[in-house]
Formats: sequence, C-alpha cells, structure tokens
Amino acid sequence: IKPTGEHRSQLILRGVAQGHLEAQDYYRDHNRLWHVVAHTLDGWRERGDTDVLVLEGAGSPVELNLMARDVVNLRPLRHLDGRFVLVGDIDRGGIYAQLAGTWVLLPPADRARSLGAIVNRFRGDLALFPSPNEWLAPHAHGLPVLGTVPLRHDLQPEEEDGLTSADEDRGTGDTIAWIRFPHAANLTDCQPWWSDEGVRTRWTADADIISNAKVIVLPGSKNTLADLRWLRAQGLDRVIHAAAARGTLIIGLCGGYQMLGEKLSDPTGLAGDAGDEPGLGLLPVATTFAAEKIVRQVTGRTKLTTPAEPLHHIFDTSESIASPASARAEGIRRANIWGTYLHGWFEAPEVRAHVARAVGIVAHRAHPTPWAEQRQSLYAQMAGHLAAHADLEPIKRHLRL
Repeated sequence: IKPTGEHRSQLILRGVAQGHLEAQDYYRDHNRLWHVVAHTLDGWRERGDTDVLVLEGAGSPVELNLMARDVVNLRPLRHLDGRFVLVGDIDRGGIYAQLAGTWVLLPPADRARSLGAIVNRFRGDLALFPSPNEWLAPHAHGLPVLGTVPLRHDLQPEEEDGLTSADEDRGTGDTIAWIRFPHAANLTDCQPWWSDEGVRTRWTADADIISNAKVIVLPGSKNTLADLRWLRAQGLDRVIHAAAARGTLIIGLCGGYQMLGEKLSDPTGLAGDAGDEPGLGLLPVATTFAAEKIVRQVTGRTKLTTPAEPLHHIFDTSESIASPASARAEGIRRANIWGTYLHGWFEAPEVRAHVARAVGIVAHRAHPTPWAEQRQSLYAQMAGHLAAHADLEPIKRHLRL
C-alpha cells in the first residue's frame, strides 16, 4: 500500500501497481488481497532456499476494529504457524501500558505464539530501569521481557518514507536543500550525504533556505501532480526559477525530475492525482504516466559507475546524466539543471564529490566507503547491539540455531 493522499492509496501486488483505492474500498476487498498474500507466503515457504522468513509488524496487532479484516500481523502469523516478539517503544512513553494492553487484548491462542517482549529505544541510565519483568508480570502473565535496548542515534540505516526531527537538518557547511514535498518518497536518496563532512542537508519548504542553498534537490514523490501543485501554491516554483537563473545547481530525482520538465500528464490518476500540469520548464522532458511500471536494477555511468534503481519508464535523451549498461541514455544534464530517474545515485562517494565540486563546496569530504557497504556495517552493528542487550535464546531455540 503506497499512500497518495489522506484517504487514498495505490495498491501494489507483487511489485505491480493495481490502481488506487479509497480506504473503504481496500477493506471491502481484503479477502481477495489476503489470498494473494497467502499465496506469496506459501511460495516463500515452499521454495526451500529460505532459512528464516521475518515479517515486520504494521502498527498494533490488536486494533480491535481491524483485526477481523487485517492482512498483516496476526493473520499471516497464524497462516505460517509462526512466532512473534512484541516490541515496545519506551521513547514514546507508557511502555507498560503498551505491553500489558497488547497482551490482554491478544486472543489466548495468539499469546501462545509469543517468544517474549523487548523494550526498545531506551534513553538514559539503564540502571534506572532495572527489573521490567517484576513490574510487567502481574499484568501480562506469560510475557517475559527479553531485554531493554538503548537508543543509538548512529544506528539508523534507512528512512524510507518518514523523517525524524533530527534528520531534517544534518551536518554543517554549505547547504543542500531538499524540497519537503507533502508526498515525498525515497527519502533514502538523501541519507548517503549524512556521513560526509563539510555539507549540510536540510529538508525544507522555507523559501529563504532554498534560495540560499548551494544545491536544490527535488526528490521523488508518491503523488507527483499533487506535489507539483503544492510547490506552486507555496510559491516555491518562483524560488526555484530564480535560483536556476542565478546558476544554482538544481537536481530532480524521479518525480522531481518529471517536475523539472515541460509537462506532466496522468489522465486516469495512475500515479496519484489525475490531470495535466505544466512542469517547471527547466528541462526538455514531457511525462505521461503509463499503466506498466518498470522496476529493475541497473548500473549507470556518469564518467563514474554507480548501482541504482530506476522505478519508472526511462526516457531517451540527448545529454544524458547517466547511461545504463545497455548504453541507453537516461536523464538529462543541461548546464546547472540535472534530472535522473535513478534512485541511489548519491550512494557512490564519487558522485557526491562530483556534485560538491560542481558548486564549489570546497570543505566537502565524501565518506570513502560506498553507502551500500556502510549500510551493511550498520546492520551488523545493530545485530551486535541487540545481542548485547536482549536474551535471544528463545528466538534461537525456535529457529533451532
């Protein structure tokens, strides 16, 4: 489910967009959707090359008004005869209410699937939270607390569709302004810059910040036409045009690239709001959204080599910013206006260094390790951090490790 508005989402099944649904339509269709989910789960289970299948929870498993028609949390767990670990976020407050309340509302048969609970995102002195089991046991009999995991701000590998307040303004130095669209997507495109020195990334809709930035990035969008209309309503189209005229580097990624073009057309609302909208007119690109969506990994060359993932149709252009291995031109670079469909383009340190040099950010020092390798290192550190603060033996016994 890919939200494109307050009450509307794009439905994607097995990687293929199926159109848009209002919330009520989705719940009326939940039985058909469940059969797709069950078939997919059975396929993974029967392949024989999957050691462990991990299902991430989606919200609370005991939303009483949704449990009978939910296709996540308990239903797939029952289908697979799986087990669960209940994770409570102490940073939000009310940790005992979270754990005990969830436990009490769980059906008894589902409680039997529990391997325990973990208190996550603890701040401060662990000595001040010494015996959570002692306090929880009278209210959640049979739910042991496996451990309390301290919050580590340096172990946050991905921010796919949301930003914490700390992520809105990262680093010091010259500013790269990322337009904070209401439906911004693929926020991970910004993340590789966070490990660099001498540069500041700011997610913003503030005209002054955008005007004074060395680089302006228009990121991807889950609803491109709606975000383009929002951009105009905020007057930021004029800010971007003025910055472009001054020579500021403007980079559009995916939906942001489409906005930099001459026209966007989505007659039936395949990608969000329907309609036609003039683009910002900074690149010679016209976009028409088609029913079939291309999703594949490519290797792009910009005098460099960087793995990246285009998530839309690719346009042939004359002055390409990246050329995949097939030598098909992708994206456009016209003076100080660049556009590309390639997500992950900034993951290579050489690309970030190239951008910084292009705008004279002399203090910039790109982290020498590619972001993909940094990310794997973060996951390894997260695993060690979890093992140091939680008893994982119940999980290991269930997995026969």
